[in-house]
Amino acid sequence: QVQLVESGGGLVQPGGSLRLSCVASGFTFSSRVMSWYRQGPGKERELVATIPSAGGTTTYADSVKVRFTISRDNAKNTMYLQMNSLKPEDTAVYYCSAEVPRTTWPYNHQRYWGPGTQVTVSS
Repeated sequence: QVQLVESGGGLVQPGGSLRLSCVASGFTFSSRVMSWYRQGPGKERELVATIPSAGGTTTYADSVKVRFTISRDNAKNTMYLQMNSLKPEDTAVYYCSAEVPRTTWPYNHQRYWGPGTQVTVSS
């Protein structure tokens, strides 16, 4: 069974830093593109960052470019999100996400989500 478990969230002051982690199991982590999403109060879930299966070009939402860095360690089945210079508008539940192919017909992809970790940026 696919499992994604986030950790590292918490309360931090504006300008502070946090590092989120996502431990994955139940699929071939090293073959999958991984992503971080977030959902703030009263807002739709939005894509924050994406990292290819074996490195290459990472992508970021304009609102987090430079401040956030996505990375992964395939040997540990773990993805990270380093968040620096945090702002109140970064307050949200952050979700780890993966698209995993089904093993039976129609062999399409299913998106999986972790339970989320709360990040609160406040003075």
